[in-house]
Amino acid sequence: MLQQLPTGTKISITRSINTAFEQYMNEIDWNEDRFNMVEFMNAWSKYITTQASWYENLEPSVKESPEFHEQLANKINETIEKVLEEEPTPAQIERIEQLQVSTGAEMDFSCKAEAKYVIQTLERKLS
Repeated sequence: MLQQLPTGTKISITRSINTAFEQYMNEIDWNEDRFNMVEFMNAWSKYITTQASWYENLEPSVKESPEFHEQLANKINETIEKVLEEEPTPAQIERIEQLQVSTGAEMDFSCKAEAKYVIQTLERKLS
């Protein structure tokens, strides 16, 4: 059912998962111990109903379909896994190293999205 949606809708779904996941992780300071799938799903649900046009364009029968929800859950898991597996860029690593020297703060990071958060956090310490 998910695969039958228009390409643009599928791309928008993936983007909304990425955006909501990064926002949620930023809110919990990328602390894996604080991650709660139910809280994330609530945040994503709020995001798609208030900010994602693809959701309002879905037919009610699709929104109510257990098959669609199962496929969507798989897509969410796949997308989160891809976010967590994407390596930080060399430029991000270099910037973080510079900021850690400047701020005297050390922060761990393991993926590109978390590196982005670390850079933002360390830059705020400088301002």
